[in-house]
Amino acid sequence: MIHSPSSDTSESQTFKVLSIDGGGIKGLYSARILEHFEDRFRCHIADYFDLICGTSTGGLIALGLSLNIPVALISNLYYRRGKQIFPQRNSFLSLLKQIFLGSKHDNSELRKALQEMFGERTLADSRCLLCIPAFSLTDGRPFIFKYDHNEGNLRRDSKTKYVDIALATSAAPAYLPIITIDTYDRKQFIDGGVYANNPTLVGVVEALRYFVGNGKRFQKLMVMSIGSLEPNPGRRFVTKHNRSVLDWNQDLIATFFEGQAYVTSYFVDTLANYCDSSFDYIRIPSAPLSPQQAQIINLDNTSSETLQLISQMGVDQALFWGRKPEIADFFKERKLYIIT
Repeated sequence: MIHSPSSDTSESQTFKVLSIDGGGIKGLYSARILEHFEDRFRCHIADYFDLICGTSTGGLIALGLSLNIPVALISNLYYRRGKQIFPQRNSFLSLLKQIFLGSKHDNSELRKALQEMFGERTLADSRCLLCIPAFSLTDGRPFIFKYDHNEGNLRRDSKTKYVDIALATSAAPAYLPIITIDTYDRKQFIDGGVYANNPTLVGVVEALRYFVGNGKRFQKLMVMSIGSLEPNPGRRFVTKHNRSVLDWNQDLIATFFEGQAYVTSYFVDTLANYCDSSFDYIRIPSAPLSPQQAQIINLDNTSSETLQLISQMGVDQALFWGRKPEIADFFKERKLYIIT
């Protein structure tokens, strides 16, 4: 999906946003696309985007990018630690555990992997603006971790550790535990995917509110949105209408995430077509999945076959999109909003 208005804005300063969907282990797909872009354009992604937003596994990638960690190292995390973070167990026993005992996985291995990658870094160490969605159970509302910027007079998140933010944004209900962060008076957080699995609209609103438009520094907005691997729209015919938690199984969370991602893409595409400001929007979607592929690609399947398939699809999609001039436009000039 590409929208690029024809109006001449060559004299305008451009604000560039990168958005990365959630999707558990499927984050390898997004990471492989971005890894190819870094290699193709010989750059660090954070040097070319003023604002990066990401939810859940996309939030982990966004946080890594904001520290100029090469995407190849982030991709390697999925290969190297994926099986420990999401260990494969008997599916029926795992489902019983989710229903009666607690989350399907604990987060001890994920915490270790994040600690190795981020150490004690906080949001103040970011090299670009950030928006990382989570949901505050304590307040019953969305919560977005942001790099504290002067335009919004923000003074809230700069001391928050990357590890805590990554655990909060990726705490998918029934999959990973709720996260408590001491520096927010012990607020409790879950995955931002419950409302922004596709966080593109979060980034667009942040850009238009503070940075782009009449009376602001930037007059043009460019947005690149990286989707996750999703099954083809629709489900097989459901014969049992009164479905229990057991009947829904993993479809319950996946349906929420897929629906939200779709409607966000529609909203942003509509804004791009009707917004008064110059607005270029590119959405790199899921690669098409066969019914057989869709059966093994989900949030937490870390079999070697699945990881290899996700990786191959990410590379293929990157090769296809990387040749498009609309993608190259994002990497012609470095970002203009410099973190000091």
